[in-house]
Amino acid sequence: MTRETQLGFQPPAIGEEEIEAVADALRSGWLTTGPRAALLEERMAEYLEARHVLAVASGTAAMHLALVALGVGPGDEVITTPITWPATANVVVHAGATPVFVDVRESDLNLDPELIPAAVTERTKAIMPVHLAGQPCDLDPIWELGIPVIEDAAHAAESAYRGRKLGGLSTATCFSLYATKNIAAGEGGLVSTNDDAVAEAIRNLRLMRRGDGSLYDLTVPGYKANLSDVLAAIALVQLDKLPEHTARRQRQFELYDEGLADLDGIEPLVRDPRDTHALHLYVVRIDPERFGLSRDELQRALGEERISTSIHFLPVHRLTWYRERFPEQSSLPVAERAGGEILSLPLSPAHSEEDISDVLEALCRIHDRAA
Repeated sequence: MTRETQLGFQPPAIGEEEIEAVADALRSGWLTTGPRAALLEERMAEYLEARHVLAVASGTAAMHLALVALGVGPGDEVITTPITWPATANVVVHAGATPVFVDVRESDLNLDPELIPAAVTERTKAIMPVHLAGQPCDLDPIWELGIPVIEDAAHAAESAYRGRKLGGLSTATCFSLYATKNIAAGEGGLVSTNDDAVAEAIRNLRLMRRGDGSLYDLTVPGYKANLSDVLAAIALVQLDKLPEHTARRQRQFELYDEGLADLDGIEPLVRDPRDTHALHLYVVRIDPERFGLSRDELQRALGEERISTSIHFLPVHRLTWYRERFPEQSSLPVAERAGGEILSLPLSPAHSEEDISDVLEALCRIHDRAA
C-alpha cells in the first residue's frame, strides 16, 4: 500500500534538546563565534583523536581553507574523485588550482589508489580523497606517494580506517555539519589536523582579523568562515546523541541488507569489514536489465510511492562547467557508468523501522511489476 505521507530522504533528527540549546545560546548573547564553538572544537578533537580541530562555516569552507593553508594556488594540480558533491572540485578551482579527476573503484566507488600514480605530475600539490557514504577510502597506498592528503570526510564523522579514527591521519581532514550529516547543525564544518602549522594557518584564514576590540592586526587576507555559537550549540547536542543515532542507522542498514538480499538487480555498495563505516548513506546500484527498470525509472516509481530518494553522486567531470572548462579530461568509465546506476535510499535517525519497511515494500512492489 502506498504511504499516506511523503517519506523524507534524510530529515535531521532534531528534538527539544537542540531547541533549548539554541535558546540558551541566544540568551547568552553569543550569536557569533564564542564559547560553544570553542567547546565543540575541544570535544571534537577528543572524539576524532586529533591535536587540532577548527570550526568553520561549512564543509566547503573547511576544504577551501585547508588547500589555502597548504599554499595550493595557480599552476598547481589537485587529484580527486569524480564521484563527489561538486564542492570537492569547486574549492580546488576557488584556490586557483586545477582539479585532476581519477576514476573510482567498482566496489565502493571511492578513489582508486592504483590509478593515482599515473595522474601525478610535477604540479601535483595535494590529493583529495572522499570517503563516500561513510566508507573510508583506501588511504595507505595514497599516503605512500608522499603527497599531502586532504580528506573530504563530509560523510565520515564516525568512520575509522583500519581501526584508527579519521581526523588525525592525513595532513588535514574536513567534516561537514550540514543538515543531513550524522552530526547536523544545519550548516558548519570542521578541519582536523595534527599539523601545528596547518592549524595556525587556518586560524588566521577563517577570520579577517586577529586581536581584541579595536586593537586588531592582519597577518593574512583571511575569509569570513567562522562558525557561530548558535550552530555550535546544535552540534554539541547532536554529538551527545551520536550513540543513539548510530544505533538507529545501524538497524536501518540491517533492515535494508536483509530486505534487498533477494531482489535481483539492486545491490548496495561494498563495505570493507576492516573499517568502521559511518553509515551516512545507504547507496545501491541498479542493474536495469536484471531489475527491469533504469535507476531514473526506479526513482520516479518510488516517488509515486511517496518515497524520497537522492543520487550520490553524478560524475563531476561530466557536469556542464567542468566538461566545458576541462575538455581534455579523459573518460572515467567506472564513474560514468556508476553515475547512471546509483541511488541513495532514505536513511535517518528520524525514521522509524516502519518507515524503512515501507521503502522495502515499495521496492518489492515495483520489482514485481517490472519483472
